[in-house]
Amino acid sequence: MTTTGPGPARPPQPAPAASPAAQTSPAGPPQAPGSATSLAPTGRSLWRRSRWYLLSAALLLLAATVLAGLNQDRRYPRLDPRSYDATGTHGVVALLQREGLRVDITEDPSGRPAGSGTLVIQEPDLLTPEQLRTLAAAKHTRLVLLSPGPAALSALAPGVRPSDEGGGAPYAAVRSTAAQCSLPEAVRAGTAHLGGLLYTAGSRGEGCYPRGHGYPLVTLRTGKDTEVVVLGSGDFLTNELVKKDGNASLALGLLGSRPDVTWQLPDYGTLLAEGGSRKELGDFVPDGWRWGGYQLVAAVLLAALWRARRLGPVIGENLPVVVRAAETTEGRARLYHRAKARGRAADALRRAAAHRLAPALGVPLDAGLPDPTALCAAVLGRLPDRPAGDVQALLYGPPPTDDAALLRLADDLDALERQVRKP
Repeated sequence: MTTTGPGPARPPQPAPAASPAAQTSPAGPPQAPGSATSLAPTGRSLWRRSRWYLLSAALLLLAATVLAGLNQDRRYPRLDPRSYDATGTHGVVALLQREGLRVDITEDPSGRPAGSGTLVIQEPDLLTPEQLRTLAAAKHTRLVLLSPGPAALSALAPGVRPSDEGGGAPYAAVRSTAAQCSLPEAVRAGTAHLGGLLYTAGSRGEGCYPRGHGYPLVTLRTGKDTEVVVLGSGDFLTNELVKKDGNASLALGLLGSRPDVTWQLPDYGTLLAEGGSRKELGDFVPDGWRWGGYQLVAAVLLAALWRARRLGPVIGENLPVVVRAAETTEGRARLYHRAKARGRAADALRRAAAHRLAPALGVPLDAGLPDPTALCAAVLGRLPDRPAGDVQALLYGPPPTDDAALLRLADDLDALERQVRKP
């Protein structure tokens, strides 16, 4: 081989020997001398490892978002005029508005001017004494009370009392009932679904829809142009019952006799704040999730019991390699020494010595071990100069208290065996 330029020809150079790395890795680019293969995970390997976990987390997050969106429907309390549920009263509000009446919803009954229509108090017992006094002094044209208690009756409907104060039944089931009174609204409506709390009308009031010794509807005129209507239950106003019997007519007559209606709702947020009640984290967990958690715990416990069931008998196997007896003895001795099991080590030494001495002395073996009394007597017969207590303590005595005593026991057992075997 010659060069292309001027100058003497150079002999061909031998090719460098392949490195061990190149010999073992024929594929791939050659590595520089002294370079090492990096074991750090790459982005691709991390992605391949974690992609299924990330996908599962994404699906779980998506499912939680969908469930949270589906559960965003707003829930209203019973007899709420904004509710379209069966227990809501939006149907009555729609009837009043169709008749041309204006319906307002408020949480502060004292902010409504007196004498400007009908005021409906949904939860009179939740009003404060100051609010009750303000309503009593306002002299509203028509005041409708839904299921009021003694305090609200005393402040807003004097003379009307719960029927149980007179010995009658305090409550009656809501069902279709005849009016049996001269109240124009009740006469036009006819039968209606009335019930709930029962009241006595008193000397100035008039009761309708009698049930036993009380009335679920009582009207009381408190002034020349003011009137109070006491209802034991507002169920006939709900969306479910307003279309039955004369419920719609009775609702329009009691609530629609004035040009505008104000429906007072309880301020539940203020009531909870004043009551000092706070929700814990568990209060926000739906009942279904709690039961699901209990079922999951039960399933885990059952799976643990199933997997932890009792195993079968031990099966003996031939060892794949042969272990020398010396190695086994040393290993067991180290285990005894590490666990400070001097008693077990001494017992193993004594059992082995007795097993070897018995054939030499002609003592029969029972289950691999000789009778202690017979063995001691045979040893004393061979060695009459040794004390009987010494032989008994050496072969069947208490365990040693330290490592030095254990070593002395091993030496004494060896010496005893040599003396017995000495011709």
